[in-house]
Amino acid sequence: MSLSRTFLDVRPLRTSPVFRRLLFGRTVSTLGTFMTTVTVMYQVWDMTHSTVWSGAVGVAQAVPMVGVSLFAGSWVDRADRRRVYLTGTVGSAVCSLLLAVQGFAGHAPVMVVLLLVAAQTSFAALGAPAAGVFVPRLLPREQVAAGLALQQVTGQAMMLVGPAVAGVVLGWWGIGVCYLLDTLSFAMSFYGAYGLPALPPEGEKSRPGLHGVLDGLRFLTGHRVVRGALLTDLAATVLSMPVSLFPLVNEERFGGDPRTLGLFLSALAVGGVAATVFSGPVTRLGRPGPVMLCASATWGAALALFGLTTSAWAGLGILALAGAADALAVLSRTTIVQTHTPDALLGRVTAAEMTVGQAGPHLGNLRGGLVAGWSSGVTALITGGLMCVAAVGYVGASTPQLRAVPVTGEA
Repeated sequence: MSLSRTFLDVRPLRTSPVFRRLLFGRTVSTLGTFMTTVTVMYQVWDMTHSTVWSGAVGVAQAVPMVGVSLFAGSWVDRADRRRVYLTGTVGSAVCSLLLAVQGFAGHAPVMVVLLLVAAQTSFAALGAPAAGVFVPRLLPREQVAAGLALQQVTGQAMMLVGPAVAGVVLGWWGIGVCYLLDTLSFAMSFYGAYGLPALPPEGEKSRPGLHGVLDGLRFLTGHRVVRGALLTDLAATVLSMPVSLFPLVNEERFGGDPRTLGLFLSALAVGGVAATVFSGPVTRLGRPGPVMLCASATWGAALALFGLTTSAWAGLGILALAGAADALAVLSRTTIVQTHTPDALLGRVTAAEMTVGQAGPHLGNLRGGLVAGWSSGVTALITGGLMCVAAVGYVGASTPQLRAVPVTGEA
């Protein structure tokens, strides 16, 4: 295998100028989004010095995302996806502008800030299912996985860069400038999507309201490959999400050093970026089902092994491996959803995938905290990792279509 085929597959950037512009716009917008995430947390804490209000930021983001996305997916499947995405982008930009205004004018009441965050998240939940149809409509089927990998690696890079940039901007110019930069970043996202062709659903349009949502859920439960992919993701996140355990494990094993704690999350992110950068062989393989099963099992096994280690450096290496496995699992899951779902249903199925991606980690962190409260952080890590491996094995054994799935539309 040549060295060039080892790295991220960049064919979509060469073959599709429309995709290239869309990716650039979304990357800039993602940078602004992570800056706003940090800025909101900073502002709410600075105003209240309350962990309850800080936790409420997560609620203001999670509830609209889960509550709006399924119905947004139904709308996306009966409208021009380009227009829906542009509507979500404009709405998000307006919310950022209002946050900037209150930042320059003096702090608004904390509830007003949270309401603006919830409104912005709602617009994001509207645009995300629409964006979920872009890659399979803009690229040849054999390049879909490569296009998704490019989106993933740029998103991961902005997740690393965005908080750092936010910290610098907050220190020099304050919260108003941070919010304003996010507002401007949406202009690039709008530019990237404005040149898209009209993208109405191909096939029968969604029924309005709850009926359309239920049609999408019936497809999910009936399509063995897509259902297996989402169940595998739930097994990995609900049973073994480790983030809530890091402070306790750091205290139990590594003396509570805050530098070590910060490196835990960095190691996961570094592993994820590295795996995506070197994802060329995986995306060209065209077998996302087996890749997802192996990667998800590796995630669980690595976290169980992390629970056993007493060396900080070895632990960081294991977490990097877990982050790499997670990145490949997410990439494979998204590829399966976008290549095995009929276009007329893709908005609703993408919305359901988003809901799983939002709810799974939160439930997993809750599970880890409860188990650790009854036992220890190490026990919660080890048992969660082993349960993840067992559950992934069960899904793979009971869903032979997922084990063998190529990039086709077969069930």
